[in-house]
Amino acid sequence: MFTLAIALVVFIVFYQRRIIQYQMKMQRMEEEQQKLLLAASIQSQEEERQRIAADLHDDAGPLLATARLYLNENLVHQEVTTQLQAIFSAKQIIDEAIQLIRNISHSLMPSTLKNFGLESAINDVFQKINGSGSINASCRFHDYRRRLSTEKELLLFRIIQELINNTLKHSHASFIHLIQGRNNDQFFIRIHHDGYGITQDTYEKYKIIPEGLGLKNIHSRVKILKANITFEKDPSQTYFKISIELPLEAPL
Repeated sequence: MFTLAIALVVFIVFYQRRIIQYQMKMQRMEEEQQKLLLAASIQSQEEERQRIAADLHDDAGPLLATARLYLNENLVHQEVTTQLQAIFSAKQIIDEAIQLIRNISHSLMPSTLKNFGLESAINDVFQKINGSGSINASCRFHDYRRRLSTEKELLLFRIIQELINNTLKHSHASFIHLIQGRNNDQFFIRIHHDGYGITQDTYEKYKIIPEGLGLKNIHSRVKILKANITFEKDPSQTYFKISIELPLEAPL
């Protein structure tokens, strides 16, 4: 009995150590996952900054430099007709630069999203897709009387935008349909299409590797929203479904 008791104590101590080691391993994995998410988010932001910087440098810069040439200090010594022509040309160039900057601003925060909310912004995207005639696209919001916060709307819009772009580029689908709804304290988005898609296993594999930058960006935004995203094929094997669910009251 004494030997059995000693053996039992040793087993319990060994088992508890194994549990502690497992918990420490899981904690390290969670920390590593958080680092990967942060790195993906930073990389996405840095690429966006570089794109904006390139657009401003390559497009807006030359326009403003040209306008400056028209409005040089020698203009005051020119004839009135020449002055008026130079001012008119400079105005046209400046107007073009303003429109360019507006377009860049629109890409950061679409005006429809800012002014009218997620439902209007998503409907606008789907109307443009459907107008192309290459795919049957439809969108329906069932319960969006109370808007999400601006930060949540923008994050969710970018996730949906990335998912839609991936579907258009890679799935060869003939239709894509999005629905929105609420289930108690959960807000959800469902996207269905009949093309080639991915399942949850593929998403879990590619969301953390450099080659899957699009999925990494989606994953990082989903985590910030404290949401869940699932990729699956329906039992009839006729279409793929992507579901996004997030708690309505969870702060960012």
